[in-house]
Amino acid sequence: MKIKLQLLKGAAVAALLSTATAAFADCGEVSLTEMDWPSSQIITHVSKFLMEQGYGCTVELVPSATVTSVASLAENNEPDIVTELWLNSAGEVYRKLESEGKVERLTDVFNPGGVEGWWIPSYVAEAHPELKTVQDVMANPELVGGTFNNCPVGWGCRIVNDNLINALGLRDAMEVFDHGSGETLSTSIAAAYDDKKPWFGYYWAPTAVLGKYPMTKIEIGPIDEDAHLGNQTADNANPGVSDFPPAPVLTVATKSLTEREPDVAALMRNVSFDIDILNATLAWADNNGASTEEAAVYFIQNNSDVWSNWVNDAAREKLSSLIK
Repeated sequence: MKIKLQLLKGAAVAALLSTATAAFADCGEVSLTEMDWPSSQIITHVSKFLMEQGYGCTVELVPSATVTSVASLAENNEPDIVTELWLNSAGEVYRKLESEGKVERLTDVFNPGGVEGWWIPSYVAEAHPELKTVQDVMANPELVGGTFNNCPVGWGCRIVNDNLINALGLRDAMEVFDHGSGETLSTSIAAAYDDKKPWFGYYWAPTAVLGKYPMTKIEIGPIDEDAHLGNQTADNANPGVSDFPPAPVLTVATKSLTEREPDVAALMRNVSFDIDILNATLAWADNNGASTEEAAVYFIQNNSDVWSNWVNDAAREKLSSLIK
């Protein structure tokens, strides 16, 4: 009953959207990315709610992924805001846009940052303590199921992984399975855990998956910043071997947005999620079959001490009439 009550409250809050937005029409139209993974979707929907209810914006959500969002920024100067951009996977196109002053970093959206890597289930690591490095795995592929679980097309990690796979000669040791979506990648871990079977592949945090299923990171090699940077270029003729550095994860905006909507830019400079809180929200959503919109409402209802410090005084007053 408690869960149902929380979701009903979320529905009640959502029902206020049309009247509240009309009452507080203080800003114009703002477009936000809605990536195809849960943490980004929650960040986007929390930001959307705060913009609409606190600042009176009309918010458009743009389905996207890392590579496609950067390409759209370069070609069309839109969307206005990319809410979760993994800098290690954004590539040279983003860096060029930033150097030209066309986009601006607003904040590090995760505290203390994002985690990327290649993993095996911890029960496999405990049963086979010899599996510490990718070379150990390649020498014993049967212990991890003989398959590397790769990122979907369109994700920045897919470019990095493909270059690492070529640099390591991984396909000579095992099959590489290219997942079609983030959902199939995550469910492959859940399925392995259900049956206590081996698994090997890429994943990242913050996610409900790494919160629910203990995983052990495999060492790919020493971190080589130059090699990792080169691996962010598709079809690199000379890929290198480097582990994933600690990942800066940004919220970025176009220069036109920061000039057109300074209050919105100021809000998004403050929107930074503690990893533990975000993991807890993701786990709640996963355990309760909640949508990302419901998870955003859950976060807003249970973390007023956090988001109330993100918004300005006028927005805080408006939001206080909606959220008790």
